[in-house]
Amino acid sequence: MGIVVLTMKASVIEMFLVLLVTGIHSNKEMTKKIKRPKFNVPQINCDVKAGKIINPEFAVKCPAGCQDPRYHVYGTDVYASYSSVCAAAVHSGVLDNSGGKILVRKVAGQSGYKGSYSNGVQSLSLPRWRESFIVSEGKPQKGVTYPSALTYSSPKSPAAKAGETTKAYQKPSVPGTTSQPVTLMQVPGTTPAEATHTTLPRPSASAGSTTSSPRPQPVGHRSRELDLWSTITYPSSQNSPRANPGETDLWKPGSVLLDAGFVPKEELSTQSLEPVSQGDPNCKVDLSFLIDGSASIGKRRFRIQKQFLAAIAQALDIGPAGPLMGVVQYGDNPATQFNLKTHMNSRDLKAAIEKITQRGGLSNVGRAIASVTKNFFSKANGNRGGAPNVAVVMVDGWPTDKVEEASRVARESGINIFFITIEGAVETEKQYEVEPNFANKAVCRTNSFYSLSVQSWFSLHKTVQPLVKRVCDTDRLACSKTCFNSADIGFVIDGSSSVGTGNFRTVLQFVANLSKEFEISDTDTRIGAVQYTYEQRLEFGFDAYSTKPDILNAIKRVGYWSGGTSTGAAIHYALEHLFKKSKPNKRKLMILITDGRSYDDIRIPAMAAHHKGVITYAIGVAWAAQDELDVIATHPAKDHAFFVDEFDNLYKSVPKIIRNICTEFNSQPRN
Repeated sequence: MGIVVLTMKASVIEMFLVLLVTGIHSNKEMTKKIKRPKFNVPQINCDVKAGKIINPEFAVKCPAGCQDPRYHVYGTDVYASYSSVCAAAVHSGVLDNSGGKILVRKVAGQSGYKGSYSNGVQSLSLPRWRESFIVSEGKPQKGVTYPSALTYSSPKSPAAKAGETTKAYQKPSVPGTTSQPVTLMQVPGTTPAEATHTTLPRPSASAGSTTSSPRPQPVGHRSRELDLWSTITYPSSQNSPRANPGETDLWKPGSVLLDAGFVPKEELSTQSLEPVSQGDPNCKVDLSFLIDGSASIGKRRFRIQKQFLAAIAQALDIGPAGPLMGVVQYGDNPATQFNLKTHMNSRDLKAAIEKITQRGGLSNVGRAIASVTKNFFSKANGNRGGAPNVAVVMVDGWPTDKVEEASRVARESGINIFFITIEGAVETEKQYEVEPNFANKAVCRTNSFYSLSVQSWFSLHKTVQPLVKRVCDTDRLACSKTCFNSADIGFVIDGSSSVGTGNFRTVLQFVANLSKEFEISDTDTRIGAVQYTYEQRLEFGFDAYSTKPDILNAIKRVGYWSGGTSTGAAIHYALEHLFKKSKPNKRKLMILITDGRSYDDIRIPAMAAHHKGVITYAIGVAWAAQDELDVIATHPAKDHAFFVDEFDNLYKSVPKIIRNICTEFNSQPRN
């Protein structure tokens, strides 16, 4: 019996060992068959910006060629999320231009980003931005899980072109709210492919769980929240729409702002059939507001800006007999929200302002001013010609491009530029400004009349009445085109022997008396002079002097030449050496003074001057030939040819010449 028991135990043990060995072998076989999934690194294009990707930390593969300057980068080491991810990687040295894998980690926004040149990439400076990122080599960190598919803020991500599977980011709903879709219409200059249909839910006062995410602030500066917006009142606009104090500034990476040239469809004119004001006739101006729609301003500040516009609209008393107002919003590019003739009363204008949606992007003020100069103040957009043109530029902080050149062209075009700078750069932030002292370089005059600096968005409402008063003070709008500030005037002076030294000084006094009547600067009227005998010489060109005292001193220094009288050659010389350098948007006036008949033909040069648009005044003294004066002068000759019997009577013709210049100017459209 004992033997049988031992045999059975041995069999059981043997069976157990067989099963154990079989199980281990089977497990090994299954392990061989089951392969671990390989981690897939998403690929993106060079133009993908970090801000478009929702994931806080991720790995991506960049293609070759991202060193190209069209892929913009902002900052050094720490980059604004508006930067190209791959171009930033090249700038930082993590990648070369052949591409490769990188790791990206989102970090907090900065109060400023400094540009630099590194690894063939020029990064740019940028004011405060809501979000930043850093890049590192593409070696996965232990304990960090990287997504195999990225989440984008828009379903139409550029990365989709690279064949990557993308997920459209949906903004989480807020309890007690409903999403209202915004219908978009295309603005000329954009393509259908650029349109983005977005639903932006608006939180209600009941959404108590929401939190505010204001624009990143530098330490010790601008830390005040604007939750007390409901306490601000506009004394001039009791009926202006109020911001709901329960609304908060939900700035999330997934918020898609429209910056593709589209504006809401409902911003078409909604004219009422009820009797409305014809406008304040004491404030007849054509006004354009350039408002800041950049991403750095944030939603709450953008809302305050709209409240300010509504108060301005109410205070101005908009109407066809008074002021007319249009709005241009700028970000990366400007877009006209509505022009001068879209809304013809304050009520409709305020309703349209309320419907403006933020575009996002950078703060490209210079580009916006250039666009307004070229396109906004046209007859098709409601410009009335006789009314002064005014552009009020609102800037949060500082622009991301240069404004000086665009503003100069605007001023020369007769546009009175005002700047309102809100929360401008403090001393520690001035290093981030693209163009120091930008406001003074832009405004119509640097006399503080055209520039307002507001310390806080919280106090913006205090500038409503001061701004309205200045805009309506048409007598002080010095950059409006007038007959005194919109010309290049070239004097062609006879220095022949028959004039004599004493009379030549009298001629120079006559030139000075005429010049004194004009507003002289590099953007207003400019003066040049040519003296001639048989030969010709340029005494000074249009760009030589830019102030009235300097011009008058230059006229005094002109020396008497003496010689023959070749008036035809002198006109030709003035066209080639003086008026060829005249600015395109300036009226060209030639004032020729001679005391005798020309030794050469004057007809062909005079016709050339008329053909080139040079308005010619011919002033004859003593022995000058009236028939030649009539040929030289612009038609009708009776308004452009003058004769005095002696040099001492030249001064008597100054008022009549000025009157004729202004009469002719006022008979033409001003802008």
